[in-house]
Amino acid sequence: MNILAIDTSNYVMGVAVLKNGVVAGEYITNIKKNHSIRLMPAIDQLMRETGTAPEDLDRIAVAHGPGSYTGVRIGLTTAKTMAWTLDIPVVGVSSLEAVARQGRFFPGYVCPFFDARRGLVYTGLYDQDMRLSKDETNVLMEEWLQDLKKLDESILFVSQDLSIHEELIRETLGDQAVIPEEPYLFSRPSIIAQMGAMKEPGKIHELVPNYLRLPEAEAKWLERQGKQ
Repeated sequence: MNILAIDTSNYVMGVAVLKNGVVAGEYITNIKKNHSIRLMPAIDQLMRETGTAPEDLDRIAVAHGPGSYTGVRIGLTTAKTMAWTLDIPVVGVSSLEAVARQGRFFPGYVCPFFDARRGLVYTGLYDQDMRLSKDETNVLMEEWLQDLKKLDESILFVSQDLSIHEELIRETLGDQAVIPEEPYLFSRPSIIAQMGAMKEPGKIHELVPNYLRLPEAEAKWLERQGKQ
């Protein structure tokens, strides 16, 4: 099975091509540039370099959130448009699980998270078998850490936003918190491709963003409607 994987759900942008279970190519950047401008050129370049024609693809896997509202929409729109045009399945993958799998060989819990501003994070807790021990949620980091402290087990924290919350993590959990080296803090699109190969695809129009919370504009609109 040949799979194209796309991840623009957060600051890091990634594209990968998986051919019959082998990573043929992977492109990742961690720079402040617009995903909407750079995504299609990156896909085109990687497919050319791996000798992959659009008609060679059997499936597309895409990170569908949580994360940046705009970033999630960019990746999903691109993946669904390509899948519709090529008449192939598209599979959505949790952005948090994709990051968590960077620590799948850690002998304890793995906690991926993305900063959601104002002290909030998108997060979840995974066990050694990459099963959710605590559901993905949008929560105050301080409250989340107090809850994790009760587990009294080692927890590996993986996040591109680690520097924002690292001090609080260490103060709250002490030696219970394990911080990996920098290369393991970002999701890899090749992992998203592998996850996509294992998932059962649904209908293209049923694949929607997993925001975990309403966009601010939509929340304000609903608030105004309620007042009226």
